[in-house]
Amino acid sequence: MQPSRRETIIGIAATASAAATGAAAKAKTSVLDGRDSMDLAALVKSKQVSATELLDAAIARTEALNPRFNFMAQNHYDFARKAIKEGLPDGPFTGVPWLLKDLSTYLAGELTEGGSRFYNGARATVTSELVKRYQRAGFVIFGKTTSPEFGLTPTTENKLTGDTRNPWNPKRTTGGSSGGAAAAVAAGVLPAAHATDGGGSIRIPAACCGLFGMKPSRGRIPMGPLRTEGWGGLSAHHALSWSVRDNAAIMDATHGIEPGSRYGAPTPNGSFLSQVGKDPGKLRIALVTASPYGGPVDPEVVSAARNAAKLCETLGHHVEEAAPKYDAPQYGAAAFVMMAASIAADIDDRAKATGIKPGPDVLEEITLTVLEYGRKISGADYARANNTLQTLAVIISRFMADYDVVLAPTLAAPPVELGKIGLSTGADYQTWGQRAGGFSPFTPLANYTGQPSMSVPLGMSKKGLPIGVMFTGRYGDEATLYRLAGQLEQAAPWRGRRPRL
Repeated sequence: MQPSRRETIIGIAATASAAATGAAAKAKTSVLDGRDSMDLAALVKSKQVSATELLDAAIARTEALNPRFNFMAQNHYDFARKAIKEGLPDGPFTGVPWLLKDLSTYLAGELTEGGSRFYNGARATVTSELVKRYQRAGFVIFGKTTSPEFGLTPTTENKLTGDTRNPWNPKRTTGGSSGGAAAAVAAGVLPAAHATDGGGSIRIPAACCGLFGMKPSRGRIPMGPLRTEGWGGLSAHHALSWSVRDNAAIMDATHGIEPGSRYGAPTPNGSFLSQVGKDPGKLRIALVTASPYGGPVDPEVVSAARNAAKLCETLGHHVEEAAPKYDAPQYGAAAFVMMAASIAADIDDRAKATGIKPGPDVLEEITLTVLEYGRKISGADYARANNTLQTLAVIISRFMADYDVVLAPTLAAPPVELGKIGLSTGADYQTWGQRAGGFSPFTPLANYTGQPSMSVPLGMSKKGLPIGVMFTGRYGDEATLYRLAGQLEQAAPWRGRRPRL
């Protein structure tokens, strides 16, 4: 007998509540508490609070909590204060504090180190187009968040800034590579933050830290001006947030092609924000719970995905177990060719420009292995890998002709302990790859194909750790995902579920 919609919703809410009793306790109350970015912007617009007061509140939280969780790579407090003093533009987020991820995102004159000693002290010569759009939207940029070296692993640990710790349990990973952003948002420093995703790096930390994270379609969000795609199109930029509406409104403020773009994702009728709250209709949803690589998936994670499927059914959607047929190791190897070649080119270019010799004193153990492999890749190898992933995109698009959304666990386990999947844990490359890939086997597919994919914080483990559930849509169809996300957020709210601090 199928549970009723009310029974399913109550069951999910009770599980989450029991796992996080007393969550959201804070040492000091703040204007930031319980508000998303749109709430804060409304306060500034109505002159109930000033941009300076919001910035001071965010800085106070940062100074109080960063020693515990280590989410800041750099602070740009003076830059932020100067921006307010000179006058902020009238945008949808005027006066709202904002953090950039310290990876492939540039603010002219400021440090951008990518979590690597190899880039220690490197300053940007340009401002990214995406950053300009954040500024035009009125965001006040006051720092950059931590990342593993070059975003290469699904945890945020590096030898430059140290380990970033999860506010839900400081012994556990925040995920990666946008782990600093996730920790800052989860800790209540700000309601949303910039993040990037080359193999799951928005969705993985969202799942680890109990947040909503959307990886957009390839070509949706600008990445220039130095280059308009990352890792051959595998990587994308967007945001982590508490609320779905923040996430959609931030996409409205930043999406669209930039000068030199090779391609751009199609846009919906109306804004992305307008999709939140719209009835998604009766969606056809494919449920996948087995790892495409054949590895183990934690029973609690499987249970969270199945509970989400039941919730979707109570909301009127059709769910059935179905998975696309493809050789995951083959396509993973092709993606690694493109990623390794890109990393090797960047390292060698910097070495040539600076005279810094790549080695163990400036690069982490696994990074050096990636560099060695990347240097051996030929142009023909790269072209074949690119062709292989294009073939995969066709295979998946044909599968999705029968489904609007694919539902799966975001990760194969709750957040793992720190020291397990970092780039310098002493493990050889094969062991590290098995651990990292085994932790996050579900997320990379959407990077290979360019599809939009979101992690929704619908589960909690018995130990009180967040569990994310992933929903992937057709290329260019973030609109359907935002409609579904808004529906799920209303049915099983998560914004009040916060870690104890």
